[in-house]
Amino acid sequence: MITTNLLLYIDPGTGSMLFSILLGLFTTLFFVMRAVLIKFKFIVTGKKVTTDTKKYDFVVFCEGPQYINVFLPVLQAFEKKHITIHYFTSVKDDPAFAKNYNYVLPEYIGEGNAAITKLNMLIADICLMTTPGLNVYQLKRSKGVKHYAHVLHAASDATMYRMFGIDYFDSILLSGDYQKKDLLKLEQLRGTPKKEFVTVGCPCLDTLQQKFETAKQTDQPTNFTVLVSPSWGPNALLAKYGTKLLDPLVQAGFTVIVRPHPQSKKSEAGMLEELQAHYKDTAGLEWDFERDNTIAMAKSDSMISDFSGIIFDYIFLRDKPFLYVNADINLDCYDAGDLLELEPPIQAWQFAVLPKIGKEIQEKDFPKIGDIIKEMSDSSAFANARKEAKNTAWMYQGQSGQNIADFMIQKQSEFSKGE
Repeated sequence: MITTNLLLYIDPGTGSMLFSILLGLFTTLFFVMRAVLIKFKFIVTGKKVTTDTKKYDFVVFCEGPQYINVFLPVLQAFEKKHITIHYFTSVKDDPAFAKNYNYVLPEYIGEGNAAITKLNMLIADICLMTTPGLNVYQLKRSKGVKHYAHVLHAASDATMYRMFGIDYFDSILLSGDYQKKDLLKLEQLRGTPKKEFVTVGCPCLDTLQQKFETAKQTDQPTNFTVLVSPSWGPNALLAKYGTKLLDPLVQAGFTVIVRPHPQSKKSEAGMLEELQAHYKDTAGLEWDFERDNTIAMAKSDSMISDFSGIIFDYIFLRDKPFLYVNADINLDCYDAGDLLELEPPIQAWQFAVLPKIGKEIQEKDFPKIGDIIKEMSDSSAFANARKEAKNTAWMYQGQSGQNIADFMIQKQSEFSKGE
């Protein structure tokens, strides 16, 4: 007898697609059965019927710990107004659970597919999130949600999402007026549904500003301190240059704080271990792996980065000079890439402003990096450009939570009047 063993294998991509199909069918069935139940009860009773399915006025969804700072000002604004808001989070130890909120109702809804399933069957007037890809990937527009609002988690360009990342929201809440023009151009180019663009400020920066003010009260180093804070990947600063960059900084007599990207500990652990071993006996060089970056920023007098988003956090909060290395990034898979294909091409604001607010250096400049940093520290031109960039990209400073809450409440009142 010959026995044949059949091994069934489903690759992750196929598994994800199957989940999307099954979830779509299940969600459709859920809303169809709900409609049938309402109609049946109406026929039997002759009265307007509401279902037992839970319906929310305001929902916020936080997909990860890196976005908690975005929603904190919004939750505080609703709490202050004594208006109930439901806070769905995929963070088990979200700080919201430890706060004594009366009107903010936090709920852990799981991660990944569990969270997506919950959201795809949501019934609510307003749903606010930072999560991109609505109606593009697995996260679909629920038929039970009247309005989806996307709030930016940074003050940089809104076109730096993966393609179509925010095309199917009803509104985009901006940090600065400058972001609206490019988003309107994308709408025209793609023929996607028109959205509301509302400038509210940057809630993440508002939160970080408060933390930064606290961090400044801690003991500060007396020696000139340089923060090295790169992105991650083979073209990022630490992986590409390593000791070639760090050695000249140490030799210049600076105190050096190396703050690797959080993803580096997962994806580039070997590289980090080698560098840490190399500098384990080096005085004046320290490593920072804390989740909160405000303490390291508060200690520094200058920063070196690449294409990391911390650049704008640094200049807006710390207002100190910075250098950048290898800031080129392939934009083909981003919304900004489509704008570059136009005639004439439209360049993202953050790349156009970068040479005005910081100085680009190349590997050949590393031996004289100490002199370059000292020259930048005395530059009034860079200081003025940083101030202008901050006022452009971060409007309504300290007011974002109030502005977002007001927008959501006004939008929900429009729905209530129409019912």
